[in-house]
Amino acid sequence: MNSSISSVSDVRALLARLPAADVAALESWASREPQLTKPAGSLGRLEEISAWLSSWQGRHPPTMARPRARVFAGNHGVAALGVSAFPAEVTVQMVGNFKAGGAAINQLCKAFGTELDVISLDLDRPTADFTREPALSEADFAAAFTAGMNAVPDDADVLVVGEMGIGNTTPAAALSNALFGGEAADWTGRGTGVDGGALARKIEVVAAGVALHRGHPPLDILRRLGGRELVAMAGAVVAARLKRVPVLLDGYVVTAAVAALAAERPDSLDHCMVGHVSVEPGHRRLLERLGKAPLLDLGMRLGEGSGAAVAVGVLKAAVACHAGMATFAEAGVSDKE
Repeated sequence: MNSSISSVSDVRALLARLPAADVAALESWASREPQLTKPAGSLGRLEEISAWLSSWQGRHPPTMARPRARVFAGNHGVAALGVSAFPAEVTVQMVGNFKAGGAAINQLCKAFGTELDVISLDLDRPTADFTREPALSEADFAAAFTAGMNAVPDDADVLVVGEMGIGNTTPAAALSNALFGGEAADWTGRGTGVDGGALARKIEVVAAGVALHRGHPPLDILRRLGGRELVAMAGAVVAARLKRVPVLLDGYVVTAAVAALAAERPDSLDHCMVGHVSVEPGHRRLLERLGKAPLLDLGMRLGEGSGAAVAVGVLKAAVACHAGMATFAEAGVSDKE
């Protein structure tokens, strides 16, 4: 797979040749599932999940022995405008915490046997202030997208996509607003904990950015309002599709990052499920626009890929049931008449 991207146009060319789901694998799933010792449909979304995994892994039965998580980290020029409760240097500090094994995502990945890697993207060079100019140049966009593509392992059974970047719920809100309309306040939440005047300021920043950049094509909106980690996550999702790796998206920032792909090509996220819904109010609204139902609703708002990392356990349960249950014939259990 050629993962060298030099322009937004190159990304559009990749989107034009995304592979479809594997029909033969899905047919094999559909042949086995009705024979399992349970009433049809009684495992609910677990059945949907095992079918989805099989069709996008391109094999039957699906497997969950090699879940992989990739957390992308970037810094944002708008963080200097007072949109976050934490200073920008916390991004670097948290990346160090990830690498030392001390963060929530480390514990969740250990709990479910998920291999974790953290990709830092020019943390000493924040994006531009998108209320004044595009957040990223074409060259920076291409470099970040390529970094995301190159981070996807060939052997993953599923890819968990997460992020770290102080202030990045602001570009997430701006992207969502620019792509799907409404008012800035509809898409802007408290993020790391801002309220009162700070929340009002955050809404103003989102509105100013959208006013400046609205009207451009979706991928250009991602370049103008996003950040390196958001662009890299979009690159990872595209590479996963090309490699037939299903994807578990995390919360608001991750979903906003890939929403531009769906706006360019509506079926570009068919290989993705959403691990959880964040308490950020814009996330639920964004999922409705994308037609995605989250697997979990646990009141989480941490980021880091944490909600999707928990959902790996749900995927493992789905695969265990489909692959491991006995059929009616094997168990000597009478099927329905």
